[in-house]
Amino acid sequence: MFSLRDKKLADEIVSKIKKLEVNLKFMHVCGTHQDTLVKNGLDVLLKDCGIEIGQGPGCPVCVTTPKEIEEMLLLARKGKTVTTFGDMINVPGETQSLRSIRSEGCDVRTVYGIEDALEIAKNNKEKEVVFMAVGFETTAPTTATVILNENPPDNFSILSCHRTIPEALKAIIEMGEIKIDGLIEPGHVSTIIGSKPYEFLSKDYNVPQVIAGFEPIDVLMGAWMLVQQIEKDKAFVQNEYKRVVHEEGNVKAQQAIKKVFDSIDLQWRGFPIIPKSGLVLNDKFERYDARKKFEDDLEELKDKEFFEHKGCRCGELLRGLASPKDCPLFGQACTPETPVGPCMVSIEGSCNIEYRYSEK
Repeated sequence: MFSLRDKKLADEIVSKIKKLEVNLKFMHVCGTHQDTLVKNGLDVLLKDCGIEIGQGPGCPVCVTTPKEIEEMLLLARKGKTVTTFGDMINVPGETQSLRSIRSEGCDVRTVYGIEDALEIAKNNKEKEVVFMAVGFETTAPTTATVILNENPPDNFSILSCHRTIPEALKAIIEMGEIKIDGLIEPGHVSTIIGSKPYEFLSKDYNVPQVIAGFEPIDVLMGAWMLVQQIEKDKAFVQNEYKRVVHEEGNVKAQQAIKKVFDSIDLQWRGFPIIPKSGLVLNDKFERYDARKKFEDDLEELKDKEFFEHKGCRCGELLRGLASPKDCPLFGQACTPETPVGPCMVSIEGSCNIEYRYSEK
């Protein structure tokens, strides 16, 4: 788990935290952080120190709503070639998944990114090709760059499901459902946006924050830095991941997002509508917006209500109100082979991670 040098530092951190006899609840918003925690037993180690770290809405596949999945299913049934990442294809809709309707003859294709989807469109001019763009500020620049630089053909469009992290964190804090003593911010997202977009959370809500990397010692150090802020009664944004994340972030990537997208109010799975948390193609590029291009095809979903599958607690997990083993479906009716909700489908989902590393 740790190198010899890191183990010495880890032992020192653990010893210092235990001496303080803390009882703290932290939240992170990154599937890779969750993987690091569970895979290396850091969740257990930190609990023994009086610190619980839960995963919030840090899995992009998991926070994609049932409506967005049904939009892609409907477009596929209407004869469109739909493309998206492998995890999204396996997420259950109301009655089917994109994978299951593919077996019925619908043209559903797994891609590694928007470039693959664009290539399909260029090579199949007779087909309408739709790419389901999922992800946070980490993947949105790639979508924006393709739109700006690749001159996509007329038969290519995007169903944007991009979301932004700081607004979701604000929503969690304001909902007040759980105690959050500190936030461990995601390294990948922070590489793009930098540290400044988080500052209002500390200033307005007095929440300590640390941007952390993904090695076990990064996460442990992040927890210790939060403890130190709390002990000193301070709240600000610290950057543990300085080797990658800079205060200003990736300015070119930010500019690309601003050129292509507008911010909109958007619902997240398990959440009410979160103001200014979604990214939609702006008027200049609306010809690539699948929702506008195929508005008539999607009309039947416009006012429809969508619900989680019965018994699935994925929405609660994303708000930090439950852990995978709190769900009665976990490991029984819901497994990676027979998932009920997206938290078991995605490799960044807390249920999938818990299932992979838990003792069978």
